[in-house]
Amino acid sequence: MIKNLGVIAASIAITLASSTAIAKVSETEAAKLGNELTPLGGLKAGNADGSIPAWTGGITTPPAGYSKGDFHIDPFPEDKVQFTITGANYKEYADSLSDGQIALFEAYPDTFKMPVYETRRTASNPEFVYEATKANATSAELLNAGNGIKGAAIGIPFPIPQNGLEAIWNHLLRYRGQSVQRYGGQAAVTANGDYNVIGFDEKLLIKYSETGMTADKLVEDNILFKFMQSVTFPARLAGTVLLVHETVDQIKKPRMAWTYNTGQRKVFAAPNIAYDAPGTAADGLRTTDDFDMFNGSPDRYNWELKGKKELYIAYNNYKLHSDKAKYSDILMPGHINPDLTRYEKHRVWVVEATLKDEYRHIYQKRVFYIDEDSWQVHVADMYDNRNELYRVALAYGVNYYDVPTHWSTLDVYHDLNSRRYLALGLDNEETMYDFEEELKDRDFTQSALRRQGIR
Repeated sequence: MIKNLGVIAASIAITLASSTAIAKVSETEAAKLGNELTPLGGLKAGNADGSIPAWTGGITTPPAGYSKGDFHIDPFPEDKVQFTITGANYKEYADSLSDGQIALFEAYPDTFKMPVYETRRTASNPEFVYEATKANATSAELLNAGNGIKGAAIGIPFPIPQNGLEAIWNHLLRYRGQSVQRYGGQAAVTANGDYNVIGFDEKLLIKYSETGMTADKLVEDNILFKFMQSVTFPARLAGTVLLVHETVDQIKKPRMAWTYNTGQRKVFAAPNIAYDAPGTAADGLRTTDDFDMFNGSPDRYNWELKGKKELYIAYNNYKLHSDKAKYSDILMPGHINPDLTRYEKHRVWVVEATLKDEYRHIYQKRVFYIDEDSWQVHVADMYDNRNELYRVALAYGVNYYDVPTHWSTLDVYHDLNSRRYLALGLDNEETMYDFEEELKDRDFTQSALRRQGIR
């Protein structure tokens, strides 16, 4: 059950089911962006008791001592833990926890905990993203029952969302730079803490955010982003490559995907890389559409915007992000090392996705908790076809202040039945992300896929 949503939601949002008739907002409403609302649509003011401060712009310059290419140093090294939520006291804080978070305290009462720090509303984007967001507010619309968008580019499409579909599209299209090369990997951790790390080299070209992109060109080209993922180790998997072209209007043309098979040295179309197909080398611990907390077409679900609530989420996790933390320091039985995490109270949008009767998926219901300052999904609770809590995913966020963007440094998918988890985004022992890599369309062709596979 989702608790205490109405108090905050009543003053800021109309709760609607997955309607697509309402989209654009008036000039009067859009004028609130940058005034009583943040440029991306969050409430600028703090909360009543002061535990959530006002947003004052987020991190706008890197802290002293940081150089591009470094792991991002902690801007708040003097901050101390204010209190810790544990298996012994979590019920005192239950109104600000998701059902999935509560389930983790109950599953691991002696070890899972949340060190809670002062809330720092550090999320920020470049000024041109804010300008594009304000323009989008009065022009963006949903296409084909919400399975695509038009009238938006570069910025958040629906900064004042009026239904669940608009809110989830904001997560899908949040700004993460224009192109990025990521190094790292994942580990599927057993119940007793054993794991093997699988290495990835990932390239992402975000056409939606490209300099000079227009809403008309985006619809004409029908490409949101291009993504290539290469497995770099272990040797038995190395050379396996996935290429994805994500479309704007996913009814007009569904996602296009291809894989390179190292054994046959061939490129194959992969139309099933979507929905609840198993994630790459994830040992069955996440679905394809779990990647990045949620991705792909939203067409299999009815989406409801439930309003907002205050939630403890993993924010400003620079200790977890640090190259001084080794994988062996992070990965432990049941969950990652809580001493490396930082939780803060933030306001989140709550979006509930319920599977449509005519479709099948291993998740009958999903509840997403989306940070109001960045549109990053920070918590996802997933329910099985018996409507029982099945999995919970947690995104551990930082501000990549060289971009700047708020994005997760690690996504962790907990399977409550097997008591296993998948840690995706491990990069502490690798090279830091490169947000200045000048990737081109030619880097995301089938020929490029083949070259990457046989390298």
